[in-house]
Amino acid sequence: MMILRTTDTSPFGRKPRIAALHLGLMDQIKTETADALEPDSALRRENPLGKIPVLTLQDGRRIYDSRVILEHFDHLVGGGRLIPSDWDARLAVLTAQALADGVMDAAVLIVYEGRHRPAQLHHQPWLDYQRGKIERALAQLALTPPDPQQVNVGTIASACMLGYLDWRKQVDWRATTPALVDWLSAFRAACPAFDATAASGA
Repeated sequence: MMILRTTDTSPFGRKPRIAALHLGLMDQIKTETADALEPDSALRRENPLGKIPVLTLQDGRRIYDSRVILEHFDHLVGGGRLIPSDWDARLAVLTAQALADGVMDAAVLIVYEGRHRPAQLHHQPWLDYQRGKIERALAQLALTPPDPQQVNVGTIASACMLGYLDWRKQVDWRATTPALVDWLSAFRAACPAFDATAASGA
């Protein structure tokens, strides 16, 4: 049995949960809640970066981050399901994943600024810098969105990104990039695992 250490609210942790459900791997995985802020947590022992998620394999090896875990899941089902073997298609889905992961990094930093720093220490230019990354990436995604009927690392990451922005509201993406509203609806229809992994209240 593999052990996936994550949280219900992490957009990065949602990626492998969606992938595992979609690929039919959940019966091989035990999910355990991680605490990224606990100094002596199992998460920090298993991933020295202290970042969510981390996957412990049946032989005891630990792999991270979400990109590596999704690639491992694809390998377990024979390959080509989440990451195409064709090189051009592979580059496209990996780049889409990188764009979405970068947005989630910026979005999480905005949340952490509000949660962990006193209000008088908030640095607006830095927050604007993070929002700029998000807004530019969303505009690019709206111009050249991946096919929402295809469930791969790029579309999974993009959907997790939009779901996280919906929940934490770092930007009003539905107003600024309405084309992505229809895109997310189409992906949800193609991949029921997206709704099945929504955090409570999200």
